[in-house]
Amino acid sequence: MMEFVVTADGSKTLYHPGIGEHYHSRHGAVQESRHVFVGMGLEHSVTQSQVDSLAILEVGFGTGLNFLLSAAHCTKHGLRLNYTGIEAFPLPLDTLKQTGYDAYSTPALWTAFLSRYEESLKAPQLLDAGNQLRVIPIDIAQFASDQAYDILYFDAFAAVHQPEMWSAEILRHICQFLKPGGIFVTYAITGQLKRTMKALGFTVEKIPGAPGKREMLRAVKTP
Repeated sequence: MMEFVVTADGSKTLYHPGIGEHYHSRHGAVQESRHVFVGMGLEHSVTQSQVDSLAILEVGFGTGLNFLLSAAHCTKHGLRLNYTGIEAFPLPLDTLKQTGYDAYSTPALWTAFLSRYEESLKAPQLLDAGNQLRVIPIDIAQFASDQAYDILYFDAFAAVHQPEMWSAEILRHICQFLKPGGIFVTYAITGQLKRTMKALGFTVEKIPGAPGKREMLRAVKTP
C-alpha cells in the first residue's frame, strides 16, 4: 500500500512501494514543484514570450501538485491555463483529498479540482474562468493529440526505477507535441538525457536544481 510521508518543507508526498520511490522530493515536495516546474518552466516561459495563456502537458500527473501550483500561479497573474496530464495509473480521489495540498491552492480551485477530478479523466474540465484540466489515463506511448503545447513538465519516476520512461523513443514521441520554441523541463539531468534532447533538436540548459539536487535540465525546442 502507498503511504504519505511528510517532506522537509512540511508538505506531503506519497511513497509508492511497487516503484520504490516517492512521487515528490523528500527534501520538500512543494519546494521542488515550485522550483523545477513553476519557476524554471512556467515562469521562464512567460518571461520569454509575454503570453496571456499557456498550454502545459505533464508526464506523470500523480497527486496533481504541479497542476495546482501552476494553476494558482496563473490565477494570481491573470494567465489562462490549459493543462493536460498523462497518468497511466490515476490515483483515487480519496487519496488526493489526503495530500493537504489545499494549503498551497486557493479554496475555490481546490474545491473545483476535487469535485471534477474524476470527470477530468474522461473529458476536459473548466475548473474556473482561467483553468482547464484534462487528465488522460493512458500509457505515454499511446498519447496522441492535435494540440501543441508551450511547456512539457516531465515528472516521471527516476530512470533508475523506470528506465523505459526516459528512453529516446519515449522522449521523441512526447516531445513532438511541443511547439517550436516550447520548453521541456524536468528535475533530472544525466549525460544520456542531455545527448538525447540535443539529438531531438533541443537547446539544452543545465540549471540549478531544487534542494537535494545540484542541477536539473531545461531544454528549448529549436524553431
